[in-house]
Amino acid sequence: RELYVEFNKSFAAAYQKDTGKTVAIKQSHGGSGSQARSVIDGLQADVVTLALAYDIVAIADKGLIDKAWQKRLPQNSAPYTSTIVFLVRKGNPKAVKDWNDLAKPGVAVITPNPKTSGGARWNYLAAWGYALKKGQTADQAKAFVASIYKNVPVLDTGARGSTVTFVKRGVGDVLLAWENEAFLALKEFGADKFEIVTPPLSILAEPPITIVDRVVEKKGTKEVAEAYLKHWYTKEGQEIAARNSYRPRDAEIARKFEASFAKTELFTIDDLFGGWTKAQKEHFGEGGVFDQIYKN
Repeated sequence: RELYVEFNKSFAAAYQKDTGKTVAIKQSHGGSGSQARSVIDGLQADVVTLALAYDIVAIADKGLIDKAWQKRLPQNSAPYTSTIVFLVRKGNPKAVKDWNDLAKPGVAVITPNPKTSGGARWNYLAAWGYALKKGQTADQAKAFVASIYKNVPVLDTGARGSTVTFVKRGVGDVLLAWENEAFLALKEFGADKFEIVTPPLSILAEPPITIVDRVVEKKGTKEVAEAYLKHWYTKEGQEIAARNSYRPRDAEIARKFEASFAKTELFTIDDLFGGWTKAQKEHFGEGGVFDQIYKN
């Protein structure tokens, strides 16, 4: 939310300067999957910016977005990135440093339900990917991830709920969070109470953006909607992403903000899971791996 307040103001000013036209931007915020369902059900969004490429694919499958949407903008239409980090209590009393620490007895892990939360799916796949990168088989990775979920005392439906559980209710030793959300929690609730641990290996989270073709064609807003998305790739757009704790794609801006982000080795969904559609079906579909893990 905070990111888009700053970005929308920047875009409106740039658009007026370039075209002489004013633009009013309305926002709707919510979980990635629920936002995708709203668009499918008729929400007249010109643009969607979601946590998962899979959710945009779901909209495209209904004929509302061109199926080649990901190729229309650089870097698979994801102008900034994030990763999954650990938010721990000050002093890191349980000495949580890496993914294997989450599976240790006595470490309470807070993460939302991957069946209802896009962010939680990134958390789950980051842990699974860690196991694979450490040379484990798929069965060993499944057992490893299952051992982490045995340490989860409550599965909230979304990332905000999990943050409240950890930060305000004081439940758990470690919160799995997007890096930008962890920084936001520090700012909001106090760096004297919490600290961020960036594991040496994690997943590259790439939240994608696109126009909703059928809506912009009907409303005649394609030109302004495309300009809006392209503004993310300008120096100013990239700086705004970086100031809001997202990792910028632009090399020059990344160097400028280098000290803001811990160095970590990152793997992608495509690298280890064959893309979101395959990962979604295999791990989070009905009777998928997560259901098997959680049932047992």
